Amino acid sequence: MSVFRSFLFAPGNHPRRVEKALTLDADATILDLEDACPIAEKVATREVVVRAYQGPRACLGYVRVNAMSTEWGYGDIVAVVRKGVDGIVLPKLETVDEIRACDWLVSNLERERELPHGAIDIIPIIETGRGIANIHAICAAGTRIKRIAFGAGDFTLDMNMTWTRDEAELLPYRSECVLASRAGGIEPPLDTVWVDIKDTEGFRRSVETIKGLGFQGKMCIYPDQVTVVNALLSPTDAEVAWARKAVAAFAEAEKAGSASIQVDGKFIDYPIVYRAERVIAMAEKIASKSKG
Repeated sequence: MSVFRSFLFAPGNHPRRVEKALTLDADATILDLEDACPIAEKVATREVVVRAYQGPRACLGYVRVNAMSTEWGYGDIVAVVRKGVDGIVLPKLETVDEIRACDWLVSNLERERELPHGAIDIIPIIETGRGIANIHAICAAGTRIKRIAFGAGDFTLDMNMTWTRDEAELLPYRSECVLASRAGGIEPPLDTVWVDIKDTEGFRRSVETIKGLGFQGKMCIYPDQVTVVNALLSPTDAEVAWARKAVAAFAEAEKAGSASIQVDGKFIDYPIVYRAERVIAMAEKIASKSKG
């Protein structure tokens, strides 16, 4: 079972950074054919990123292709739907038609190349005003997408907004990503990168904010960010211990005919128990990943 806390970007055309990214403790890497890859090298880098993922690695391997509206988008998708690649990160997605077209293309490529249907995950990045406007339809489109991502850099550019250190201006749009994902029956979303790599305290606060909003993971652009994300988006030992205690106590109370109790001075009923069960399940997923 996969864990989706940290997604680390690396430019696909930079062999040393690709090699390093695949050795780190990110839950997934994203080798980039889009913004971090120069125009002159985009086509040649397609084969490079596929080969990189066909070698040894301990994390999931995604490729950020160019947007479908660009001259490289189609060719990128055709090139990277290969054995060894776990998924595609699809930037600047704006409409249901785009995600359905991408899903159709990937399904046909899987069939032609004798890959299992659904082998290639697709994570669209919602990063324009039009994308946010259509986000509920995108999340409910019934395609293979299991989760979306929010991209603040391009979004604030598109909306002519200022991306501030406290990110207060992003709150309604982040919340919309979480709400649309839940309403569409897909997993919680992934959050945008943090671009000021020297501002470690700001980054930590950003991760804490999106955890509280209901995001499951965050995209990273610097290796040191991975450790922070993994720690903050994982239950602590104390949280897991309390969750196990609460679940066990509630189970005993149910047997006695009670559905509301107190544990360590905290009121416990079904919603609290369900949240505790989520904490336990997440801890077990992370433990399983570490062993595997």
